[in-house]
Amino acid sequence: TSKARICVTVGMMTTGYDCPDILNLGLFRPIFSPTDFIQIKGRGTRKHDFREQLFDGALKASLTAPHKTAFKLFDFFANCAYFEDQFDYDQVIKLPKPKASGEGGGKTVGGGFSEPAAPYDHLGADIISSIKEEVIGVDGMKIDRMFFKRFEDAVRENKEIADAVDAGEWDRVIDYVNREVLDKPTEYYTLDKLRRAAAVDRRISMREILEKVFGLIPGFKSKDELLEEEFAKFVADAKPQEAEAIPAIKNYFKAYATSDRVRHIIDSKHFTDLATNAAFSTRDLRAVPPKYRTLIPEYIKDYVSLNQFAA
Repeated sequence: TSKARICVTVGMMTTGYDCPDILNLGLFRPIFSPTDFIQIKGRGTRKHDFREQLFDGALKASLTAPHKTAFKLFDFFANCAYFEDQFDYDQVIKLPKPKASGEGGGKTVGGGFSEPAAPYDHLGADIISSIKEEVIGVDGMKIDRMFFKRFEDAVRENKEIADAVDAGEWDRVIDYVNREVLDKPTEYYTLDKLRRAAAVDRRISMREILEKVFGLIPGFKSKDELLEEEFAKFVADAKPQEAEAIPAIKNYFKAYATSDRVRHIIDSKHFTDLATNAAFSTRDLRAVPPKYRTLIPEYIKDYVSLNQFAA
């Protein structure tokens, strides 16, 4: 919509809250828990297609970049810098000891713990001393990389996992990781969190992650790299002679492989719906030689796993 929508919360909506079209996050307090920080900034990493909020077909068709590709994090307490430069990721957290009577700024209560002192009120000017804008690249923040590294260390050090990987028993090792490693209170590893921490733009499987961890693959291929590989296989199989139409054929191949909407339109033969589809339009379809309009969907259904391209 054209109206600015602002939501202010204290300790709420930091986890589990899903608002995929959010473009700006503001941090107005210090954060010391890496888990909390990952969850909070994760509110902005959700992907979104802004065409879903439009009802005007002509306006939808006119959008050239309808997908959310970035968000801004306004950090007023240098939390990003803290987790990038100062936080000790190797520190073993220890529980605080109960304070003796008379220690601290508050009164002692049952069990030996001290109540917090009275709140501090600052009534003077609140001046921003400096402003710095930093773009986070494809490698993500250090806190994301360290999250993935902790997972790598955990599975590498597990003899049962390592032995199963060496033996090529992938069903066994994946079942073990799902039961014994994922969603545990220590780190709450999930496939989605690991994907974001690894800065991968597509859905990756647990097998891919383990292959990367144990050095069986050098890294994760991007969605476009996989699409290029699949299209190269198609070209080798179909051997198209229309050299000038190769770009249009590739565009059709990628659109059909990655877009649920394009697949539905093509499969149902509702081609007029492409007129309001910005990702792949009626003009794009006309540029594809007729025989490939049916050949490509048939090939993809038979030989290409679409799950790997899901976000």
